[in-house]
Amino acid sequence: MQRSGLIRGILEWIGLHERRFLLASVLAACSLWAFVELADEVMEGDTASFDESLLLAMRSPDDLSDPIGPTWVEEMARDVTGLGGVGLLTFLTFAATGFLLLQGKRRVALYLLLAITSGVAMSSALKAGFDRPRPELVPHGTHVYTSSFPSGHSMMATLVFLTVGAVVAGSQPSNSLKAYLMLLALVLALSVGVSRIYLGVHWPSDVLGGWAMGAAWALLCWAIAGWLRSHGELERNVD
Repeated sequence: MQRSGLIRGILEWIGLHERRFLLASVLAACSLWAFVELADEVMEGDTASFDESLLLAMRSPDDLSDPIGPTWVEEMARDVTGLGGVGLLTFLTFAATGFLLLQGKRRVALYLLLAITSGVAMSSALKAGFDRPRPELVPHGTHVYTSSFPSGHSMMATLVFLTVGAVVAGSQPSNSLKAYLMLLALVLALSVGVSRIYLGVHWPSDVLGGWAMGAAWALLCWAIAGWLRSHGELERNVD
């Protein structure tokens, strides 16, 4: 009786992790498909009307250099957009790596670094490949020095926050804590993207593309990590 119960438990565990792997893989494929479709629309110029309308909606009609809302909102947008900057994301990545090392999860720490650094390389390659000019419809609210599509801030914020959030959440025994951490990561990623549009440094389609590719990369890394963990290649999280 005990043996059959053990076997049933093992089969249920395998089924649960297979479903997680399948779900992450399907969501990654959907996000990648969304990015490809959006990129095609962008290259054909079909998003121009949408981009211009939304960008102008965030500016005062009488003065396009003035974002809507009081001055403190514009300052807050600069603070929020900094959350997707190279400096803070690099700090967060190393902080999460240190957290994992202190937990004795050396392989997971290395995997996290590889997942994020490969995402940075992908973001740079995509920007160079599409080479879309930055919007000149409104003055920029912060300095920019790369091309526009996809939004690097949006992509990397989505990738880093979701990946780090998933890794840290996986070490928590409480489902409510896991949900809270993932929700927090999602809110941060979305906020960074909106701030890029508000400050006039990206077309809305740039941000949508960054979110889609960042989510696709994070989900793909999550799926691979789950597969590696199920095969004993990575340390297990608390489930």
